[in-house]
Amino acid sequence: MKLKNQATISGFLLLGLTDDPELQPLIFCLFLVIYLVTILGNLLIILTVSSDSHLHIPMYFFLSSLSFTDICISTTTIPKMLVNIQAQDQSITYTGCLTQSTCVLTFAGCESCLLAVMAYDRYVAICQPLRYQVILTPDFCILLVLLSLLLSTGHALLHTLMALRLSFCTNVEIPLFFCELAQIFKLACSDTFVNTLMIYSAANMFFGFPIAGIIVSYSKIASSVFRMSSLRGRYKAFSTCGSHLSVVSLFYGPAFVVYFSPAVTDSSTKNAVASVMYIMIPQMMNPFIYGLRNREIKIALRHLITEKPFLFLCH
Repeated sequence: MKLKNQATISGFLLLGLTDDPELQPLIFCLFLVIYLVTILGNLLIILTVSSDSHLHIPMYFFLSSLSFTDICISTTTIPKMLVNIQAQDQSITYTGCLTQSTCVLTFAGCESCLLAVMAYDRYVAICQPLRYQVILTPDFCILLVLLSLLLSTGHALLHTLMALRLSFCTNVEIPLFFCELAQIFKLACSDTFVNTLMIYSAANMFFGFPIAGIIVSYSKIASSVFRMSSLRGRYKAFSTCGSHLSVVSLFYGPAFVVYFSPAVTDSSTKNAVASVMYIMIPQMMNPFIYGLRNREIKIALRHLITEKPFLFLCH
């Protein structure tokens, strides 16, 4: 089989969800709506938190960071798919593909770390409430977010640099709507053992530690809550964690199905559909989860929508 190395390969083909031309307009409209809802919803969360001084606490700072990350993930993947559908061209350049996969790894890794940081925030708030402001100082919160971004960027660049050494066959079809590094490795004709070993080892470590942190945090939270004598106190404590647990389940659940379910990994169609569930749906649903379940967010959002425009017009 003829090989093409990284110097001569022109690009890849993103097959998307289906090759049926009659379904392409429907998919275009669906993904456009998903993208617009994701961007507007997360921007609204950021604006709400930044405009209300009562929300200038670590919990909502981390929520704003999560919303920004969701915007970045969606912008990395969906617009390219929409352009390809509109132009009826499935191609993406070699450089563009590696850049996209790097960005996906970076922001997905950052989101994973932020979810662990938010779990730690809830642990401190419930188990050590008197030390909350002492532990989670503004500088420390900023450091946690920057550290999450730095670690995820280093993790993504490591895999991308390792991918540069690969040679590719004439078959350059990726059965997804975005460039995923694991799918790129499957197209390589050169030995990918080291790349595959690294990506699974790093993924187990990079995503395993945040998951372990979330589990430990909520184990301690549950232990602390069950020791409370007041039922109202228990309900209030659990209600502050409900939104975060929903987001965690929505983010990690589909990702585990994609990477660890043989029924999905063996089917390109199921893999493409499942990838939508972890690269699009959580990012779109996060603002609704926090907006609908969090009383403080709803009050601040109502204030932003009703009073802020009126004040602007008066000026």
